[in-house]
Amino acid sequence: MKNFFTRNHLWLGVKYFLISLFVGVVVRGFLLIPVPVTGNSMDQTLKQGDMVLMEKFSKVQRFDVIVFQQPDGTIYIKRVIGLPGDEIRYEKDQLYINGEKVSESFLTNNRNHDHQVSPYTTDFQLDELLGEHQLPQNEYFVLGDNRRISKDSRSFGTVRSKDILGKAQAVYYPLTHIKIIS
Repeated sequence: MKNFFTRNHLWLGVKYFLISLFVGVVVRGFLLIPVPVTGNSMDQTLKQGDMVLMEKFSKVQRFDVIVFQQPDGTIYIKRVIGLPGDEIRYEKDQLYINGEKVSESFLTNNRNHDHQVSPYTTDFQLDELLGEHQLPQNEYFVLGDNRRISKDSRSFGTVRSKDILGKAQAVYYPLTHIKIIS
């Protein structure tokens, strides 16, 4: 009788382990994917060496932080500023979307941290950068939060929806940086 309970407990433990392993693989592979942060273009929001959790099942919205891959294979993490159909411009450090002023509260730390006198984001108009007045269908305009050094849509153009790998949701490592990305 004692042997019977030991075998049953062992088999139960193996089943729980296999189920946990399966759930872990599914969550890690399809729901919450770890992505390392390289570079300083998202500084103050994300730092070099941070590990973020990315999910790829929710719809991309303005000001989401996304992970995408360029045609050359380079992976970037940037903030979505413009959605398909938007007209975008910066004038005197102010973002205008479809002719209306839009606040970027997520840049407050960056602007306070940067002590330079010149504008934080240089002036531009979408048609000067892309030759179009509006963002094409299925294309997004992205900027890094550290605007002075970021390589973003101002240099490489728009990001196609098919190149978006997912949305960065949280920093989980290092432990001192744990936070939900906003």
